[in-house]
Amino acid sequence: MAEHPGTSNDAAVDLDPDDFRTTCLAIERSVRSVMIGQEAAVRGTLICLVLGAHALLEGVPGLGKTSMARAFARAVGAGYSRIQFTPDLMPADITGTIVLLEGGSHGPQLEFQPGPVFAGLVLADEINRASPRTQSALLEAMQEGTVTVGRTTRDLPRPFSVLATQNPVEMQGTYPLPEAQLDRFLLKVEFDYPSANQLTEIVTTTLADPVDVAAAADPAQLLRMGALARTVPAAAHVRDYASRLVIALQPDDGSAPIVRDNVRLGPSPRGAQALTLAGNVTALLDGRHNLSLEDVRTVARPALRHRLVLNFDAERTGVTADRIIDEVVATLPEDPR
Repeated sequence: MAEHPGTSNDAAVDLDPDDFRTTCLAIERSVRSVMIGQEAAVRGTLICLVLGAHALLEGVPGLGKTSMARAFARAVGAGYSRIQFTPDLMPADITGTIVLLEGGSHGPQLEFQPGPVFAGLVLADEINRASPRTQSALLEAMQEGTVTVGRTTRDLPRPFSVLATQNPVEMQGTYPLPEAQLDRFLLKVEFDYPSANQLTEIVTTTLADPVDVAAAADPAQLLRMGALARTVPAAAHVRDYASRLVIALQPDDGSAPIVRDNVRLGPSPRGAQALTLAGNVTALLDGRHNLSLEDVRTVARPALRHRLVLNFDAERTGVTADRIIDEVVATLPEDPR
């Protein structure tokens, strides 16, 4: 998970950790003014936006994925664009293209027309409905924070985050995201179906006047917050724990039976980076200024669930990535000695 250009720890010097927490909680309050329930999804998305990273939002239709993305864009003052992924969507529909303009004083001129990816927060709606060729148009943007069209590479806004949605049930006519693209999402956030009380509240608020989402931060603040999160210290045994957790999920002769029997490919090194970066934000949100083992365990599911490639036996027996992660976390010793 490469650092986006322009991300510097120097920006964090003038930001107090208490201010970080206060601003994060204000952003959450703004988003939750229009979101009922889905606390884990809101927190996971907030972590990604603070770090200028990307989130994969998964849930059946109607649970508020699009509404949440729009609310976050307003809460953090980010430029927002929505791309509806369909089978006929082309890469140029995302990145933009070079067009020939007539009527200039110097005759016809070539000009680049930027696509919707040139925004601070991009909602890639139903990303798995587009062809792999079109999906790949986001790879450079998500990894490098740039877009290359022709021979020219252009920078995207800072901070830059992609929130991609997909429906876990309706898989006909879809193109599963390749592992290389899944690995570029810092977290995979799952949306739960609302409880009876929450559903009643949703129905009630639908009849009320729309709520305006209050701005609680701006892109410059997000950059400083992301820089601060990258400076959170961690003891050697905590970083070692994150690394051992990723290694424990690799299917080999020494791994736990549930991993060996159900995992075809374990997390990449980006998984360990995701554990520590997301854990850093979790620590600051909890009012602590250092990464703890509990922070790593808290973010283990969203940071690793999309980085496990399960085999046919797991699908046949109903073993999920979350179950595998939970079992490994429960048995992994804090101190390997």
